Amino acid sequence: MQGHGYGQPAKKPPHLAVLVLLRVLFVAAGFLSIGFLAWAMLLRLAAVTRRPLDWGLFVTALFADIAAIVLVANDPSDDASGVGGTLGMCLVLITLASATTYYLIAEIRHYGRREREFAARSTPAYGYPGPAARPYATPVIPTMPAAPAMSGMPTPPPTAPHTPVPGPPPVVPPSHRPAPARIDQVRAELDELSDYLRKHDGQHDGRREDGIER
Repeated sequence: MQGHGYGQPAKKPPHLAVLVLLRVLFVAAGFLSIGFLAWAMLLRLAAVTRRPLDWGLFVTALFADIAAIVLVANDPSDDASGVGGTLGMCLVLITLASATTYYLIAEIRHYGRREREFAARSTPAYGYPGPAARPYATPVIPTMPAAPAMSGMPTPPPTAPHTPVPGPPPVVPPSHRPAPARIDQVRAELDELSDYLRKHDGQHDGRREDGIER
């Protein structure tokens, strides 16, 4: 048992301008030949529709035109005004009118039906989804395989990352700059001056004591 499937895509009918041109050409051929080529219109119709009825009408029109030609050709009068010529011309005109009318009506209906079928096939029917669009391939992201857990051994808890505690800034000892040589020289001169004054005061006190004793 087969399910619902998509039918064969309907063939787009020819453009309307092409169809009108072909109809004008075949009808003009029938009238310009005074009906003796009326069978060409039915041949065109049978080739398009491919129906047994149209093929039968084509054969009938062909035999009617042949019979009309035979009747006109066998008429004893010079201008084909006899019975045979008259019957032949009436048969040709009736065949021409009938073939032209049937050809135009049947072909217009045929291509109108094909146009509707093509429009229906082009639009998805209600309840049946249209052809599925090709899905885009999903990229596969490789994953690392998990390490198998060893039986009987506890799993250590995850440790937090160690954050170093900032310590006090290092103490930079003050740099002892050497005293300038000028300060040492001044200090030495002050020491000498102090010694000199101390000696001078000692001598002065000794002289006073001598004077007092005298």
